[in-house]
Amino acid sequence: MVSKSVLRKYAKVVVKQGVNVQKGQGVIINVSVDQHEFAKYVMEEAYRAGAKWVRIDWSFQEATKLKFRHENLTTLSKVPAWEEEKAKYTVDEMPALIHIVSDDPDGMKGVNVEKYQKTLIARQKVLKKYRDAQDGKNQWTIVAVPSAKWAKKVFPGERTSKAMDMLWDAILATVRVNKDNDPVAEWDVHNENLKFRSKKMTEMNFTKLHYYNGLGTDFTVGLIPNAPWEGGGEENEKGVFYNPNMPTEEVFTSPNRNLADGKVVSTKPLSYQGQLIDNFWVRFENGRAVEWDAEVGADMLDRMITTDEGSHYLGELALIPHNSPISNSGILYYNTLFDENASCHVALGRGFTADPEKIGLTREEQHEMGVNESMIHVDFMIGSADMNIDGYKEDGTVVPVFRNGEWAF
Repeated sequence: MVSKSVLRKYAKVVVKQGVNVQKGQGVIINVSVDQHEFAKYVMEEAYRAGAKWVRIDWSFQEATKLKFRHENLTTLSKVPAWEEEKAKYTVDEMPALIHIVSDDPDGMKGVNVEKYQKTLIARQKVLKKYRDAQDGKNQWTIVAVPSAKWAKKVFPGERTSKAMDMLWDAILATVRVNKDNDPVAEWDVHNENLKFRSKKMTEMNFTKLHYYNGLGTDFTVGLIPNAPWEGGGEENEKGVFYNPNMPTEEVFTSPNRNLADGKVVSTKPLSYQGQLIDNFWVRFENGRAVEWDAEVGADMLDRMITTDEGSHYLGELALIPHNSPISNSGILYYNTLFDENASCHVALGRGFTADPEKIGLTREEQHEMGVNESMIHVDFMIGSADMNIDGYKEDGTVVPVFRNGEWAF
């Protein structure tokens, strides 16, 4: 069983390194009702950091499933006035946002996929403008704590209490928290390492990357000229440093949405909207996904890719060596926050726009240059022990980037 002192240390890392709460700032914690104890610790740490207010927005996956089973599409799709006012308040206040994930990977199994998808699209049409208004302005982070059903999914052969302990140990190791260390200092070092690798990739200024392995991935994707590669934490428009994902091992960028050709094959299951998609592939032509299939969750894969026009295109490329902490753990988490950090991955949907004041380009101009726009952003894993990636320079020079799953420079 994890001690309260370690849980409090984790909560402090979430507040200090995750969102870096500023004195006088508000904080919103999105969390399941099952995780009330850890939510309390995070709330306490937020106040210690100087938060002027903290709000907890509770969720309950089983209740959400019941809503989709019993309410009609019209009711589910409506965004009531109070909810829109809540979104407006968030834009006005720009609080730090903490998302604590713990849901059962199979928790929405059996829900009508079409109904679920149409509901999300309808709601996004109303709420997207509020999400966009926060982009780059506030701090946010996604972290995880175990739930019983998630733990049993990851460790099916163990009794529930043992599975919970094992998942706790695994999560804490990935976020660099133990009873004896200073996790804040360790995160500082980790961020420096990721920034070093990101800087090298940016300086290469490749025009395109070619991925290929023995599993069937063979595709080429174009890059946006002078687009930066990022990794680890980032700064909001006020210069406040924060870590959006804990854990994180990736170096990433947004590709040119119009320049992807070939086939990518998944190497890990994808848990999407509470349902699993497994053993799937996607083929691109001129940037657009034109063909796809899955052995498990084919209907959900189809719904995901056809969410809107932008969901047919890539919004992210992320590079992670096969020899990395999460990969070496040998654990399949059935949770993208972790599994994406064990493997090179790509994302369908929304790309990353930079702060217009920093780069002198509006978000609209960045979209015109090739940064994708969509209502979704879904990472899926394509990395493997035999993944090779070549970088192409403007003069045609080919530079090895990955060889057999590892950095080549």
